[in-house]
Amino acid sequence: MILTVDFGTSVTKVALWGDGGLVALSRSELVTNYPKVGWTEQDPLRWWTTVVIACAEARAVAPAAFGEVDVVVCSGARQTFVPVALQGGPIGKGILWSDRRGAAQSRALAERMGGDDINRARTGIPLDAASVAGKLAWLAENEQERIEAADVILSPRDFIVYRMTDQVVTDVTFASRSGLYDFDGNAVRELAGPALGKLPSVVPSDTVVGQLKAVPGAELGLKPGIPVVIGAGDRQCEVLGSGASEDRPMVSWGTTANVSVPVHERPVPSPAGAVVTRAADGGWLLEGGLSAAGSFLAWLGRLLDRTPDELATLAASSPPGARGVVAVPWLDGARAPWWRDDARAGFMGLGAAHGADDLARAVIESVAWDVLRVMEVVTVGRLGGSTAEGVTLGGAGTSLPLWVEVLTSVLGVPATRRRSGEAACAGAALLAGRALGMNLALEQIDPVAAVIEPDPDAVELYRRLRAQVDHVALSVLAATESLPEPERPERSPAY
Repeated sequence: MILTVDFGTSVTKVALWGDGGLVALSRSELVTNYPKVGWTEQDPLRWWTTVVIACAEARAVAPAAFGEVDVVVCSGARQTFVPVALQGGPIGKGILWSDRRGAAQSRALAERMGGDDINRARTGIPLDAASVAGKLAWLAENEQERIEAADVILSPRDFIVYRMTDQVVTDVTFASRSGLYDFDGNAVRELAGPALGKLPSVVPSDTVVGQLKAVPGAELGLKPGIPVVIGAGDRQCEVLGSGASEDRPMVSWGTTANVSVPVHERPVPSPAGAVVTRAADGGWLLEGGLSAAGSFLAWLGRLLDRTPDELATLAASSPPGARGVVAVPWLDGARAPWWRDDARAGFMGLGAAHGADDLARAVIESVAWDVLRVMEVVTVGRLGGSTAEGVTLGGAGTSLPLWVEVLTSVLGVPATRRRSGEAACAGAALLAGRALGMNLALEQIDPVAAVIEPDPDAVELYRRLRAQVDHVALSVLAATESLPEPERPERSPAY
């Protein structure tokens, strides 16, 4: 019996996996605060609380299985971090991967590194406004006492593993995506800056890092002494748990969206517009992480006083193409494949006859269009365009029918969905099995449930719309480039 803990941006999930697959799944929500425009923070003490709550719910659902847990393994969102004093706990708020306070510092670092292209050739990671290196430099300039008082810089996943085992470690996938390490796994002094010497030890993703201590075990309702496996980043686990391959990349819809292609050899040079990270199984991932997905739909929901689920239902009543409404999903800058920190979200083609259903569908379609653009970067053929034969599904969007319908139609290829719909948790379970020599297979614990084929009529419609939506995207980029840098006021408490 394997217990997986997955730390997302908005929710912590705990899942129980037996020989026959998923036994129980529970969730506990995380609260994100926006104290200033461009800032995103969480209370790091809440990270542990959500694990305790989710474990209690899983134990209530499947008490017998919960009592038989043999191993704990973790996955989670990368690039979020907090300075930690080992004898005193977290120092200040956790700074999320989406936080952009270090934009100026990132630009300065890129210049010192000889340009971002040179830095990407060394680390695989761009120095954009949300880079870990830029935010560490911001802390050194503005809240130096937090860095000085810290013994170590930890992600939420690594902080929880420390609480469980007293071991200060991270794994190769988290280290790689932080952008603080070169391709050989060495910390880059110029990028780590004030955190050099405060980074955790790096181990393989299938490493048993320690045993569950008595006190945290009692809080979680688990037996002390259970082995704890470090696990891997959310995207690396989704690749494993969805059964992705070079011909069938993984596409994930969650707070944001991501395209990840597993490859055995690191491409040289790295594809423009993509990032290159370590995979959990010793290979590499070509990744394209978008700016927003579920968060864009949630933002629209706040304006319209609708839940994301309500908007997803409404969107299905708008036809493909959203009656001429085109959106771009760049709420706080455009990430892959554009990497434009100054870009912003927008809607074009709105008229008096349009409604919430058209806006919601345009949001979903805008994410699919950026996924297509990323696919054309990370799976490009000799004659251009994507060479993918299909995609595998990850993230919460696995259970969102309209997203899958739009995605397959925009890409023009089928999508594979597995039974659990929890690719990250399934991938983490496979790593735990590998660590303990359990000889688990993906088809054993999470077989394919469906292969969703694209609608030929919708494929043709979206093909005809491609030039229009690309024109809108380029027009928005051109417009934002000509605007002066906006002031960064305090965000309204009512936001």
